[in-house]
Order: sequence, then C-alpha cells, then structure tokens
Amino acid sequence: MTSKSNNQHTTVWGKWDVLLETKYCKVKKITVNPNHRLSYQTHQKRQEQWTIVQGTATIILNDKKHLLTVGESIFIPKQTPHRIGNTTEIPLIFIEVQTGSYFGEDDIIRLEDDYNRQ
Repeated sequence: MTSKSNNQHTTVWGKWDVLLETKYCKVKKITVNPNHRLSYQTHQKRQEQWTIVQGTATIILNDKKHLLTVGESIFIPKQTPHRIGNTTEIPLIFIEVQTGSYFGEDDIIRLEDDYNRQ
C-alpha cells in the first residue's frame, strides 16, 4: 500500500520524495525504515546512481553483496538485478539519480518482493 502527496510517497518499507524530474533525469530522496528492504528488481529503460546520506545500506547488485555508508555511492546499470536494504535500527536515507529514456514506476520488474507486489 502506498499513499501519495504531491512529490512524496509513503509505503510500509519507507518513503521517497521526488526532488527533480526532467526529460533527461529523475532524482529521489529515499528513506528505508529499519529492518526493511526494497524489492529485488531490474529496469529496462534506466540506470541509477545511489549515494548514501544517512545510515548503512546493504545492497545486492547482480547477486553480490555490498555494504555502503555515508558518502559512498554505487552505480546500478540498466537490466541489472539490484536491491537495497536497511538491517540497522536507524532510517537509511539515500539519493537516487536515474538517467535513461524513461523514469516511470512501471519500469520496475520485480524478481522478489517482501510485500507481494507485482
């Protein structure tokens, strides 16, 4: 379940705010609640760059685990399976910069999801 208010979206795992949306990029501030994670997913039309601004991220990128802390970044190529999670007791916040040809939420192909989303 997701609620939406202008550029802010809230869900059980956390929330995201759209900071910038243009024809050439989309920038989000994403908060992942303690002990939650996003779906293991791919995108056909965009790549993403994630930069951690609070907390510690557990990232699975193409089946390889990465731990990132404040100030560290990771690049997510198009069509590459990825997921980010928060195994700590404080909210995880990261900035996501999307580039590519399309930035709609319907470009998410979920491979696994803790919340039974399609």
